[in-house]
Amino acid sequence: MELATLRQFLVVARLEHLSRAAEELRVAQPSLSRTIARLENELGTPLFDRAGRLRLNDAGKLFRGYVERALGELDAGRRAVADATGEGFGTVRLASETFLTLTRPLAAFKRAHPDIEVELHQLPADAMARALRAHEIDLCVASQPIPDEGLAGVRLLDEPVLVATPLGHRLADRASVRVEDLAGEPFVTARPGHWHRRLLDRLFAARDLTPKIVFEGDEPGAIQELIGAGLGIGLNPAMARRVAAQVPVVWLPVDNPDCRRTITLFWTAGERLPAAARLMRTTLTGWVWDPPS
Repeated sequence: MELATLRQFLVVARLEHLSRAAEELRVAQPSLSRTIARLENELGTPLFDRAGRLRLNDAGKLFRGYVERALGELDAGRRAVADATGEGFGTVRLASETFLTLTRPLAAFKRAHPDIEVELHQLPADAMARALRAHEIDLCVASQPIPDEGLAGVRLLDEPVLVATPLGHRLADRASVRVEDLAGEPFVTARPGHWHRRLLDRLFAARDLTPKIVFEGDEPGAIQELIGAGLGIGLNPAMARRVAAQVPVVWLPVDNPDCRRTITLFWTAGERLPAAARLMRTTLTGWVWDPPS
């Protein structure tokens, strides 16, 4: 069972699409198909369901976990040896749902350590823990809880989440708003799974309400612009006021103690991080974040 075969299997398992996997791997699709077939023959069982769209089956999901851990351990071993011999890769791999909050500490890190290569991976929260355990990344920054078994973490920031409204909105002159005040308002928000959306859904569900969503997307900047254009309102962290200072919106506190965002830095517990990752961790944990208000 060759390492190249296992790496190709992981790409096919992630994409569940042979032609896209072949394109990403830069191999011919028939060759990739034969590689997967040989792997299944060696294991004595199919790893994918092929009725209609290609789908990873239960055996494939089980095998994927072992392959991720095995390849992750090999990569961690290479990096550990290089670190111990003073010939480190000089690379740190950091994942986050969004990097808007991290731009200033990342810039400071790069100025202080210009020879270290920084790899940034934008991942949904539910993929971060798996990526850490598979040693695909060194550190991750999450704005919502993630499965933390086997992980260590430290809180970086806890801040209120505000409602942004267009200028002239009926709520714009309020000192604060309640969740009930927002019922029926058009919301511009993130897609399901993002912390913005989970918080919105959770706040409304606690009052047996359903938010009226007129737009859902992946670009925080676009969300701010759409709110400023008068297309709706949205939840945004207090720190976003600095990032979107030029967008014409009104920021309103929400009269609810649960309307907050906690940002946490995670890494794999019980393992020695590479030197570059330790330096990044020191920068992030020592950063003086904007005080919440």
